[in-house]
Amino acid sequence: METIYLCIVIFLFVLAVFDLVVGVSNDAVNFLQSAVGAKAASFKTILFIAGIGVFIGAALSNGMMDIARHGIYQPEHFYFAEIMCILLAVMLTDVVLLDVFNTMGMPTSTTVSMVFELLGGTFALALIKVYGSDTLGLGDLINTDKALSVIMAIFVSVAIAFFFGMLVQWLARIVFTFNYTGKMKYSIGIFGGIAATSIVYFMLIKGLKDSSFMTPENKHWIQDNTAMLIGCFFVFFTILMQVLHWCKVNVFKIIVLLGTFALALAFAGNDLVNFIGVPLAGYSSFIDYTANGTAAGPDGFLMTSLLGPAKTPWYFLIGAGAIMVYALCTSKKAHNVIKTSVDLSRQDEGEENFGSTPIARTLVRFSMTVANGLSKVMPESGKRWVETRFQKDEAIIADGAAFDLVRASVNLVLAGLLIALGTSLKLPLSTTYVTFMVAMGTSLADRAWGRDSAVFRITGVLSVIGGWFITAGAAFTICFFVTFVIYFGGTIAIVALIGLAVFMLIRSQVMYKKRKEKEKGNATIKQLMQSTDNMEILELLRKHTREELGRILEFTEDNFERTVTAFLHENLRGLRRAMGSVKFEKQLVKQMKRTGTLAMCRLDNNTVLEKGLYYYQGNDFASELVYSVGRLCEPCLEHIDNNFKPLDTIQKGEFADVTEDIVYLLQVCRHKLENNDYSNFEEDIHKANELNGQLAHLKREELQRIQSQSGSIKVSMVYLTMIQEAQNIVTYSINLMKVSRKFQAEE
Repeated sequence: METIYLCIVIFLFVLAVFDLVVGVSNDAVNFLQSAVGAKAASFKTILFIAGIGVFIGAALSNGMMDIARHGIYQPEHFYFAEIMCILLAVMLTDVVLLDVFNTMGMPTSTTVSMVFELLGGTFALALIKVYGSDTLGLGDLINTDKALSVIMAIFVSVAIAFFFGMLVQWLARIVFTFNYTGKMKYSIGIFGGIAATSIVYFMLIKGLKDSSFMTPENKHWIQDNTAMLIGCFFVFFTILMQVLHWCKVNVFKIIVLLGTFALALAFAGNDLVNFIGVPLAGYSSFIDYTANGTAAGPDGFLMTSLLGPAKTPWYFLIGAGAIMVYALCTSKKAHNVIKTSVDLSRQDEGEENFGSTPIARTLVRFSMTVANGLSKVMPESGKRWVETRFQKDEAIIADGAAFDLVRASVNLVLAGLLIALGTSLKLPLSTTYVTFMVAMGTSLADRAWGRDSAVFRITGVLSVIGGWFITAGAAFTICFFVTFVIYFGGTIAIVALIGLAVFMLIRSQVMYKKRKEKEKGNATIKQLMQSTDNMEILELLRKHTREELGRILEFTEDNFERTVTAFLHENLRGLRRAMGSVKFEKQLVKQMKRTGTLAMCRLDNNTVLEKGLYYYQGNDFASELVYSVGRLCEPCLEHIDNNFKPLDTIQKGEFADVTEDIVYLLQVCRHKLENNDYSNFEEDIHKANELNGQLAHLKREELQRIQSQSGSIKVSMVYLTMIQEAQNIVTYSINLMKVSRKFQAEE
C-alpha cells in the first residue's frame, strides 16, 4: 500500500514540474508586460533581469505552504487516503486548466485556480463524509473564508487598480507630456525618487516578507521604522536619480527594469505555493503517515499534522527557482500571454485580436456621453491646456514598442505600490489582477483607446476578466468530479486520468503549433505597421494580401466541397462543421478588413489613389465568397436537419460533376494568387464563363421541373439556391483574381 502512495507523491512532483512551467507561462505577463511593451531593453536583457528576480524570490522563500496544508480543508477531519485523493485531483486539474488558458493567450490567476481546485476537491469528499457521518457538517470540513476572499479580490482588484492606473497615468502625462525629454529637468529626480522608493518598499513588504532571512524581529523592526525607511530611501533615490539624469542616463529605463525585477521577485516568493504547495503537502502527509500511521492504515490515519506550519527544504526551493527561470526563458506560450496584454494596451491602432460585443459598445457609448458632458462644463482655456499635454503625435516610443517608458514606469510602480499597500492593510489584492488592470487603466488615460479601437480593447479586457471567473468555476467543477472519480475508481481511475491529462497536454501543444503556423501572416502585418518607407509598405501589403486572399480561396474551396458532399450524402455533422467554419471565417474577414484599412492609411496619397480601389474591391470579393458559402450551407443544413427528401439521382449527378470543376478552378486561382503568377489567366476566365453557362443551364432545367410539378418543391428551392451560390462563387473568384492582378502589378 505504501508503494502506491509513494508513486502518487512522486507523480505529484512530476506534475509540479509541469505546473511550474505552465504557471510561469501564465504569470510572466505580470512582471514582463511593461518592460517588453516599452522595449526598455532588449528582450534577452529583460528576461535576464526577470530571471534573477524569479530565482532569488524562489530561493529566499521560506516555503510556508499553509494554504495547501490547511487553508481550504480542515485536515484533522480527513484521513491520509482522502488528503492524497484531493491533492492528486488538484494537480491533475491545475496543469491542464492553466495550459488551456496559456494556449489561448489569456492571462489568469494561478491563486484562483489552486484555491478553487482545493475547494472543489474538498467539497466532493466533504459530501461523502457528511453523508456517512452523524456528527460532521460541511462547516467542520471546509474553510470557505479563503474562497470568499479570493472572489472579493477579483472585484476589489479590478476596481482599485483600474481607477488608480487611470488617475496616476493622467497626472504623469500632465507632468511629462508625450514628449517627455523636454520636461525632465528637475521633475525626473522627484519622480524617480518616488518610483524607486515605492519599488523598494514593495520588495520589503510584499516580495521578501516571507523570505527565510525575514525573522519576526526583522519584520517587527521594519514595521516600527517604516516611515524612517521610506524617508531615507526617498531622499537617497531622489538625489541618485537626479545625478543619473545629469549623467545622461535614461532614468525611466532604470525604473522599469528595477520594477520588473521587484515584481518577478515578489511573484516567485509569494506565488510559489500555487505550483509546489500541493505536492509538498502530499510529501509531508506521506512522511507523517509512514512514520506514525501505518498501523492505522491510510483510511484510518487522520492528518492532524498538516495543521502545523512546514519549512520547505532549501533544495526544493532552488530546484523550483531553476525550473521557473528555464520556463520563463523558453516558453513560447509565455510570450503569447504577454502579447495579449501588450496588444490591449498598445498606444497606436493596429491589428485588434478581439471582436466587438454589445456590452463593449454600450460602455463606449456611455463613456462618450460622459466625456461630452464634462467637456461642456470645462473652461475652454483648461481644455486647450490639457490638449497640449496629450499631443500623441509627439510621443517618444521606441521602434516596435507598444507604448512609452513613462507609462511603463507608472505601470510597474503603481502595481507594486498597490500590492504592497494591499498586503500591509490585509486587503485581498491579486498580483495578476492588479498588474493587468493597472495597465488597462494607464492605456485608457493615455488615450490609447481611440474611437476606432475602444470597442475592441474593451471586449478584450472583458474577455480576460471573464476568464478569471471562468477559471474559478472550471477549477471547482473539474476538480470536484476528478476527486469523485479517483475516490471511487481507485488505481484504475488514477492511471486513466493521468493518461487523459498527458493526452490533453500533448494535444494542446500540437494545436498550439498549428495555430502559430496559421498566424505567421501576423509577422508580415506587424512589420508593415512598423515600416515608414512607402515602397516597403506597399510590398508588404501585397505580400499580406496574397496570404490572406489565398487563405480565403482555400477556405472557399474546402468548405464549398464539404458542404456539397455532406448535403449529397445527407451528412448532418459535416454540414454543421461547415457552418461553424463559415461563422468563424466571417470574424476573420472583418478583422482582415480592419487591418487592411489601417495598412492603407500608411501609404502615400498617390499610391492609395492608384491601388486603393483594387485592394478594397479584392477584400469585398473575398468577403462575398465567404458569405456565398454561408448562404449555400444554411439551407442545406436546415433541409437535412429537418429530414426532408434528398435530391434525386439526376440532380445529385449533375451538381457533383459541376462541383468538381468549380473546386478545380478555385485550386488553380489560389495557386496563381499565392505565387503571384497570372499567366494563362484568360483560360481561367473562359473556364469560369463555361461553368456559369453550365450552371445557368441547370437552373433552367430545374425551373422546368418545377413548372411540370415533377418533384418536391422544397428540394427544388434548395437546389436552385445551391446553383445560384455556386454561380456567385465562380464569379467572385474570377473577379477577385482580376483585381488582385491589378493590385499586385508593378506599374
